[in-house]
Amino acid sequence: MRIGLDYRAATVAPKSGIGRQVQALEQVILARSGDDLIRFSAAPLSHEQRKTAICPPWGSPLEGLHRPQVRLKFESRFLPQALREEDIDLYIATVNMGLPLGKKPSGTRYVLVLHDLFQITHSNFHTSSVKKGIYRIIDRLSITWSIHQADRIWCPSEFTRREAARLFPSCEDKLRVLYNRVDGFEQAPASALNSDIPEKFWLIVGTREPRKNVAFLLRCWYELKQSGAELPDLVLVGAPADVPAELSSIPGLHWMNGITDAELHALYLKAVCLFQPSRAEGFGLPVIEACSTGTPVAVAKGSALDEVAPPGSLRFDPDSGDELKQCMQQLMTAPYPLSEETLTDWAMNYNAAAYGARVNDLLSELER
Repeated sequence: MRIGLDYRAATVAPKSGIGRQVQALEQVILARSGDDLIRFSAAPLSHEQRKTAICPPWGSPLEGLHRPQVRLKFESRFLPQALREEDIDLYIATVNMGLPLGKKPSGTRYVLVLHDLFQITHSNFHTSSVKKGIYRIIDRLSITWSIHQADRIWCPSEFTRREAARLFPSCEDKLRVLYNRVDGFEQAPASALNSDIPEKFWLIVGTREPRKNVAFLLRCWYELKQSGAELPDLVLVGAPADVPAELSSIPGLHWMNGITDAELHALYLKAVCLFQPSRAEGFGLPVIEACSTGTPVAVAKGSALDEVAPPGSLRFDPDSGDELKQCMQQLMTAPYPLSEETLTDWAMNYNAAAYGARVNDLLSELER
């Protein structure tokens, strides 16, 4: 097969969660005998990506590839004709949407990688209410179009698959689960962190979106400390502006932003526990990253975290302060219920070998 891959996310942010998943797909396809991989992307005219990907003749600013007008131009004026010219048998869109607009080329099939549906079910972070409303409408239209155009839809969890079936019941037969690839950390951890990072702390990774529910955790943690509980400090990988101003600088918080993989690795290794309080997660990458280092996890119930956290992990209702506080107190008074070996073994379920085997199964299904 000649397989086309939407490479835009990897062009813009190769180290982002979605960018890494695009590269994971790329590696599996390149290793298959008898298949050819053709990357499709957009980039500035002088960008190195133009040497390895099919790009439009016009330049596109990297920081603007997510903008509706840039996406529309790529998906309507460039992509349909490019797929025909490259004689693509299978095209994989990788960012919840992005399948070509217009009539599908004869003989070409489409796969949509649907990471989550939060762009249409939850309020995402935007700099203005006007932009928020515009993006919500455009994202709903684009996701709906791509879901109905796709021959197969690959979801990173049973939770996302169920949500897609609930919102788009006519497409249920197309849905398949492809858990994300999580490699852990190949490079050594940083030998030193910021001097104000304490020896003992709980960790939160990712604070930007409201569904991450970080403000709820901060309030519960602070209330428990105010009542006299001796709790560890919190280290948050994110920005203080992501939470209400009155919570961003309470005593015992340590913010880190723009960190390296080596620093993140060191944080996981040093953390007593990773907390993931999200009301909604399509996968939950930090949970597997923490497990890969043997670090305990405490997660909210009700989304993909139900699947990706090891059985026996500490869990709490993301809307119950009592449950979260009880979880925090249990961490302080009792041994964590899972061993380090159990955690690292669990993370192996998401490694390159497991991911590659599943991708090959899904591609073989499309060859029949």
